[in-house]
Amino acid sequence: MSIGEIIGYVWNLIVLQPLTNVLIALSHYLGNNFGLSIIVLTIVINVITYPLTLRQMRSAKAMQDLQPKLAALQKKYKDNSQVLMQEQMKLYKESGINPAGCLTSMFLPMPIWIALYQTIRGVMAITPDSFLGLANQLYSWPVVFKAMPLNTDFLWLNLGTPDYLLAIMVGLGMFLQQRMTAQPAADPRMAQQAQLMQVMMPIFFIFISVSVPSGLALYWLVNSVIRIAVQYFFSGWGGLAALPGQVVTTFNRLLPRKKTPTGGGKKS
Repeated sequence: MSIGEIIGYVWNLIVLQPLTNVLIALSHYLGNNFGLSIIVLTIVINVITYPLTLRQMRSAKAMQDLQPKLAALQKKYKDNSQVLMQEQMKLYKESGINPAGCLTSMFLPMPIWIALYQTIRGVMAITPDSFLGLANQLYSWPVVFKAMPLNTDFLWLNLGTPDYLLAIMVGLGMFLQQRMTAQPAADPRMAQQAQLMQVMMPIFFIFISVSVPSGLALYWLVNSVIRIAVQYFFSGWGGLAALPGQVVTTFNRLLPRKKTPTGGGKKS
């Protein structure tokens, strides 16, 4: 076996198979409600990864508080990138911040979310080949076979097919989550890129959500709602606090301006 095949086998054995069977078993214990099973498992995963999430939020908050000092350094040493980098690292050290640690906290939960994504996608088997693949993942637990076939009806959704309304809700949740955690950037170019990502990422998730079973979109939406709630209790509304005012300002700019009357006095 190649290295890739070995990694795939281990990943399947210790991650995908347990998650798949737990998800199906949850559906049985929750009244054969697979949508509720996705919600509960997403909540459980978020509880497990909460220490990592909290660490990431604290690192992001520390970096945000450091932005004015970083902006001052960039202005002072704008013509000397080497000195700028040295001064930035010195500032990080004095403040007790490890930029690499911030990135590590952000990406550590990713394997868990990828596993949950693959699990839901595998359980939502809608073709003969994918159903055969699902059958190979199942344990010989009686509760698992009692839950099959899965009930894919949830609220107005058929969890095995895409749903446009849910896709829009996913995009909105992603936008609010990104907006809430947005950090002011000292570099205008980085600020512009961040604003572009706040628009492009929700559009990307809307496009993906209308291309996959709505069970996956439900997972993304629930995850966004949980992250928004955790972020609110940690630091308040963040970037969302200024959103209403910015919307009003943008709307006013789009309105046609009234022409001010010019000239002349009254005719006698």
